[in-house]
This record gives sequence, structure tokens and C-alpha cells, in this order.
Amino acid sequence: MKFFIDTANVDEIKQAASIGVLDGVTTNPTLVARENRKFEDLIKEICGIVDGPISAEVISLEYDGMVKEAKKLAQIHKNITIKLPMTLEGLKACRTLTDADIMTNMTLVFSPSQALLAAKAGATFVSPFVGRLDDISTSGMDLIDQIVTIYENYGYTSEVLVASVRHPLHVVEAAMMGADVVTMPFKVIEKLVKHPLTDKGIDSFLKDWKKVKDLK
Repeated sequence: MKFFIDTANVDEIKQAASIGVLDGVTTNPTLVARENRKFEDLIKEICGIVDGPISAEVISLEYDGMVKEAKKLAQIHKNITIKLPMTLEGLKACRTLTDADIMTNMTLVFSPSQALLAAKAGATFVSPFVGRLDDISTSGMDLIDQIVTIYENYGYTSEVLVASVRHPLHVVEAAMMGADVVTMPFKVIEKLVKHPLTDKGIDSFLKDWKKVKDLK
């Protein structure tokens, strides 16, 4: 499984990259707006930190505008992956960009039928939003299971990128289902590391070692 970080904050990306388990970055207009920096400069800096897919989202809702924005963004770095909305216009743009060898990430996917269409349009990544489904009393992880099954049935090469991740259990369940990628905030990456028994064990070892050091 690939681990992406879902942020546009350079400090968080550097921290995650320093751990040695980061494979890519996803951004969106909301995350970028929080950083109060020029979009292209920020994306370029992120590409210099992480050698993996860096998702940058188009703003246009029309096919021509999406393709124009995408081609400009793709010139920033070879790792740029264009995020497209799950709409008819987005699907059209996805096919055009895929045929031009530009990586794509079909975002805001909430149903198996949307994921199927995204795969048929040639999306590099397909991003189901599990947390937002959970928010409306629908199981986001059930959707992941369905998409993984559909892609395996037909041999689609699109990678299932689990998004809107809220907690470590989302990550574990996605891994058990065979999802290709999980993108998550830095706080979730930190939580993946933590376990009370690990902390208790370290504390116990240090206390015992102090007893040994104090022996004369």
C-alpha cells in the first residue's frame, strides 16, 4: 500500500517525508488556500520534497478549461497528477489527459458506478471519500470493498486511492481490502505509530535501565 499525505503544508510534508514511508501528496483548493501562497510556487516546492505523485486540482468545471489548466500544471513537474471532479466533463478531460500520458486523479467519488466510469475513462487514481460517506450514516469502507472487487473483476489498472480518511482504522481496513493507496492528514500518520502498550514498554525499559545504571 502507498501512503500519501493530504495537505499543502510544506512543514507537514517534510515531517512525513523524513519518516521514510511517504509515497505521494494530495492537495485540493481548500488545503492550498490555507497556506496563503501562490499555487504554482507551492506545488513546485512540494514536488521538490516528495518524489512521487503530487495531486493538483483544476478549478474549471468545463472540459476545455480543465484540459487547459491540466496541461499548464503538468509542465511544473513530471510527478504532477491532475485532480478532476467526478462529472461528465471531468470524465471527458480524464480520457483526453490519459491519452496524452498525463496522470489523473478522479476525485469526489461516492459510488461504485462512479468508480467504474472513472476506471473506464483511464484514471490513474480514483479517490472515494470514505469519511464524508460515514458522516451521512453510509459505510465508506463498504464502498472501498466494492470498488476493489470491481477493478479486480475486470483487470482495471486504475489505483484505488482512499481519501477523506479520519482515523487509523480507515487505513487498516483499506489495507485489508487491498486498496492501492491511502491519503491522510499528518495527524492520522502520527496516530498510526502510537500504541499505549508501546509507550508503557518504553517507559518500563527506561526505568529498569536507570536501576542498572545506578548500581555501584
